[in-house]
Amino acid sequence: MIEQLPFSLPLFWSAVLAFSILVYVLLDGFDLGVGILFALNRNEAHRRQMMSSIAPVWDGNETWLIIVGTVLFGAFPVVYAIFLSAFYLPVALLLVALILRGVAFEFRYKDERHRWLWDTGFILGSILATFVQGAAIGAMVAGIPVEDGRFVGDPFDWLTPFPVLCGLGLVLGYALLGAGWLVLKTEGDLRDWAYTWLPRLMRGVMGFVALALIATLIGDYQVVERWLAQPWLFAFPLLAAAAARGLFRGVQARRDWQPWLMASALFLTAFAMLAGSFWPWLVPYHLTVEQAAAPAASLSFLFYGIGLVVLPVILIYTITVYWIFRGKVSADHSHDH
Repeated sequence: MIEQLPFSLPLFWSAVLAFSILVYVLLDGFDLGVGILFALNRNEAHRRQMMSSIAPVWDGNETWLIIVGTVLFGAFPVVYAIFLSAFYLPVALLLVALILRGVAFEFRYKDERHRWLWDTGFILGSILATFVQGAAIGAMVAGIPVEDGRFVGDPFDWLTPFPVLCGLGLVLGYALLGAGWLVLKTEGDLRDWAYTWLPRLMRGVMGFVALALIATLIGDYQVVERWLAQPWLFAFPLLAAAAARGLFRGVQARRDWQPWLMASALFLTAFAMLAGSFWPWLVPYHLTVEQAAAPAASLSFLFYGIGLVVLPVILIYTITVYWIFRGKVSADHSHDH
């Protein structure tokens, strides 16, 4: 069956994996960012408006994380096994954090007596979920020890300095997306408050990106060789700078659509730069896309099942939800109504 398809299924599933990761980062990134920004705003009216801005979409956004796991498990099972072995604790913490966020999201309106507890859970869940994602990415970039297709490192390798830096950087990045989303979706005092945070967060993200890029180029000679052999990769830092400039200009001109769009463009550029630096490795310097792919029959089965049915349905659902709930969330609108 696989021979009948006019393209490479390993490449197709690697593209689906990349697309799903990117969509998850952009969509769940802003609602995790709103949770992070919760810590910086104690105004109850603002907090209700912040919740209302993400209420229709936050749980659907996490569907893309399930797609990522499904594609890894079905199309690249050896990478799935290595990833879970290397990041068992971060994955467990991520699940706990997401559950805590979901519970806190609903309970803060039903249990007013302990609202402070649920707000704390929402904030900590958002920060923890974001940090472990960034730390796992940083650990993958730094390189994880693999022998014969098995992880042979320490379960706390993801807490070394570079992964921790990446975790903190992603907290800033998601907060930036969250602030851009609040500017896009809200009005009044909360919108003005989000505008004040955008330049500060952008400067923090720019500093992190510069540090991470320098650390990667200094510490990984193979990445340096890749960049020297493919000079087009140098376009990505320039595109990132253009996105940052666009965000600052959007803040100055008070164009509500521009900050979130430019923050998303910054993430897209960083993702493309990361992919270009390590392609075709799925586990850097251990497994390529072709080496990690499942047998042809499994990839073909996934294509006709998930690729042609499940993915289009989820994509259509996501687009439909965002279209239906487009527009601003008024200051008097509350999620608990």
